[in-house]
Amino acid sequence: MLSRIYAIFRARNLEFVRDRGSMSWNLILPVALMFGLSFIFSNERAEYTVGVFQDSDVVDVAAHPFLDTRYIEFVAIHDRDEGLRKVSRHQLDLLVDLGPELQYWVNPDSPKGYFVEFALLQADVAAGGQLTKSQVQGEPVRYVDWVLPGILGMNMMFSCLFGVGYVVVRYRKNGFLKRLRATPLRSIEFVIAQVGSRLLLILVFSTFIFAGTKFFLDIRVDGSYWLLLAILLIGAIALISLGLLIAARVTSEELAGGLLNMVTWPMMMLSGVWFSLEAASDWVLRVASIFPLTHILTAARAVMLDGAGLVEILPQLTILGVMSAAFLALGALTFRWHPR
Repeated sequence: MLSRIYAIFRARNLEFVRDRGSMSWNLILPVALMFGLSFIFSNERAEYTVGVFQDSDVVDVAAHPFLDTRYIEFVAIHDRDEGLRKVSRHQLDLLVDLGPELQYWVNPDSPKGYFVEFALLQADVAAGGQLTKSQVQGEPVRYVDWVLPGILGMNMMFSCLFGVGYVVVRYRKNGFLKRLRATPLRSIEFVIAQVGSRLLLILVFSTFIFAGTKFFLDIRVDGSYWLLLAILLIGAIALISLGLLIAARVTSEELAGGLLNMVTWPMMMLSGVWFSLEAASDWVLRVASIFPLTHILTAARAVMLDGAGLVEILPQLTILGVMSAAFLALGALTFRWHPR
């Protein structure tokens, strides 16, 4: 069994390495995106953002004159600790509690927080001047630090889904799978070999890209590198398994491309690759939660930006593990060797 798996594993790796165009694209695209976005988004946000600590999702502008201030985006915050963390990281310019405590928090090192506080105090004078001030210390998180997991995750998603799903359909169409069916190789062995081959390539390329951006852009990593490796491995297995499931019975390359695009583009837009989904509606968050990439990016950013440990990201790893098992089982059960 192991020798058969190794033979397919080795053949798939050699096929990928000999395809110079595909291999170069997997290296050049994410690096170019990282440096391009680092240059484009090197400036601070154009708008002010203030968190309002409250239970409801909608900020009531009638609760305080400050909430009717123009050019400030007010965001409902339900977890005070989470809001304070965002203030410390300069993701929020100010956090205000207009409940019984009548308190606000500002980062003294935030230039925007300084001007927003000035507007708040002016509005508070008209309301009776009852707000008390507290300070939160912390360094800002650059956009390039936040977007790196998204870039790597997007590259991994396309590589896993198209590099496995599309290739398997091509194998089936040109008769390669039919010839393999005449050997003692079983479907589960073929699936394991495909997962192992793509997993090795993803590990090598992602590590290379991460190390390069870490060296040249000084990417922030507050947590464990071993946890990031675990997220990479488990997340890649989930995406590879999804690609195998999509290609389990498809015989047309055109149909396979359409199905893969139908999965990748919503996943890229709704999983938080380029922007945060914090202000999105509940139905968007529910749809995003069905995608493996959402849980990969959530766990990776928690480790890199917040220094999260295994306990904090265990829910995401568990979901990815369950998805992987389900996709692999369904893919192996429905796998078709012959085009017809």
